[in-house]
Amino acid sequence: MRRKPPEAPPLKHRNLPLMMLQAREHVIAHFRPILNAHGITEQQWRIVRLLLDTGPLEPHEIGELCRLSSPSLAGVLSRMENIGYVQRKRLANDQRRVRVSLTPRSRALASRMAPLIEAVYAHLEDLLGKEFAQDFYRVLDDLIVKLRPQSSSTPHSTSTEMSEAPRDGSAV
Repeated sequence: MRRKPPEAPPLKHRNLPLMMLQAREHVIAHFRPILNAHGITEQQWRIVRLLLDTGPLEPHEIGELCRLSSPSLAGVLSRMENIGYVQRKRLANDQRRVRVSLTPRSRALASRMAPLIEAVYAHLEDLLGKEFAQDFYRVLDDLIVKLRPQSSSTPHSTSTEMSEAPRDGSAV
């Protein structure tokens, strides 16, 4: 029995959120073996990488920049503190606020991983072309800035995984 093909949906634009998720998955797949080999989760690495780039931040800033919900972030930070990757310190001027910073252990881990991570970036740049990669970073930076909610008070301009890259092109 032949099925009637579905009618075309009344949508004219391609599914941009799905395409971005698929692109993200293709990118992170290149880095996942390194993360797994070093016993660090993607969420933990996002936080380590962010704090390497920015220095200490408050949890709400980390959550916003790493795109982690508050409940998820609380669990990830707690586990990271238990294994010695981050430390939390109350602010002297406001004991209700906390800053999260990296420990020497997480910095050493990042140093061990750096050559492998950089090799993946070199491979991706070879696949995509240096000019495309630079243009892509620029487009992602522009997209993040232009689509950021106007009420955002976050001082940094990053997002997730490859789009997490600072303007120098580094990310994971």
